[in-house]
Amino acid sequence: MQFFSSDFKLGILGGGQLGKMLLHYAKRYDLHTKVMDSNNDAPCNKMADEFIIGDITNYEDVINFGKKVDIITVEIENVDTNALEFLQKLGKKVYPSPQTLKIIQNKSDQKNFYKKNFFPTSKFKNYSSLDELKRNFFQDNFEFPFVWKSSRFGYDGKGVKIIKNIQDLEFSYNHQCLIEEKVSIKKELSVIVSRNNDGNIKCFPVVEMEFNEKSNLVDYVMCPANISKKIEEKAIKIAKEISEKFETVGLLAVELFLTHNNEILINEVAPRPHNSGHHTIECCMTSQFDQHIRSVLNLPLGETEILIPGIMVNLVGENMEEGNAVYKNINDIFDIPGVFIHIYGKKKSRLNRKMGHITIVNEDISKAIEIGKSIKNKIKVTS
Repeated sequence: MQFFSSDFKLGILGGGQLGKMLLHYAKRYDLHTKVMDSNNDAPCNKMADEFIIGDITNYEDVINFGKKVDIITVEIENVDTNALEFLQKLGKKVYPSPQTLKIIQNKSDQKNFYKKNFFPTSKFKNYSSLDELKRNFFQDNFEFPFVWKSSRFGYDGKGVKIIKNIQDLEFSYNHQCLIEEKVSIKKELSVIVSRNNDGNIKCFPVVEMEFNEKSNLVDYVMCPANISKKIEEKAIKIAKEISEKFETVGLLAVELFLTHNNEILINEVAPRPHNSGHHTIECCMTSQFDQHIRSVLNLPLGETEILIPGIMVNLVGENMEEGNAVYKNINDIFDIPGVFIHIYGKKKSRLNRKMGHITIVNEDISKAIEIGKSIKNKIKVTS
């Protein structure tokens, strides 16, 4: 099939910043793109060749959208998988597959998948509801503190709570959930692995993440991770094996815990471009967004080695009440060497909303980290 400068249409479900960055690379190849999102002000609107208002969780909307494109991919996993299965039966190519998406959409099913396939993960227990958890908690022998998660629709730190005592379970939640052992973590790592339809696989270098304890959002992503060669090889091996077991086509971001005993445990995965891969635009030979397009089109995968070390700094809203976005002090960093600013195009800022990111590159990773943390303290996104 002729993809470039042709009638071929790449369909993307979801119009957020991940889709916007995918579109940037699609334009390099002169791919015709069609995007669906419910928000007319979504970041993709101004960049897609066609932008359709529709609900990616609605069966009919997804069917109608999918019938008019050649390949369907996603920039967020919260989509109607029943519609994608129907489109697949019609002969449409859907990457990642709806079968894979169904498992990954549900954190309880994810954990069961790891256990069934002997992947290392933390101790866990699934429940049909919070009430069932409360009824069975003491006989299930979980020790405080532990991590509570909603099985579905948790995103960007939402749907996750650290439970320190029985009183912390006094909230309302009537849906499926799970609890996990609170692992003693030395570092949080991520590996982004790409796989095309021919089964060719390439991994990006392992990165290290630092999270904001209050919001549970990533503050910093550092490339490369400050780990031993042995740990690096083990992390990459796990990422490749889980991608092969899921039979993913496209990207799979594999978030990992490195324990104080140097064990590696799988936390969660995401079958799409990921926040922990934004640095690849400047730091690596091929960006994660370019690689995702190559993967879903079944093209040769790009090289992933590091061109220059760097740190990615997330810019999130700090204003409690939603309002027009203001990027305080951002003009002060344009003259710093090695600084690359990415603004996502969201008009409204609110607390903990991802508004952009900044990548700082330097041959000396410690210098990049120093500059990055200084910038994080300087730039404030408010309204």
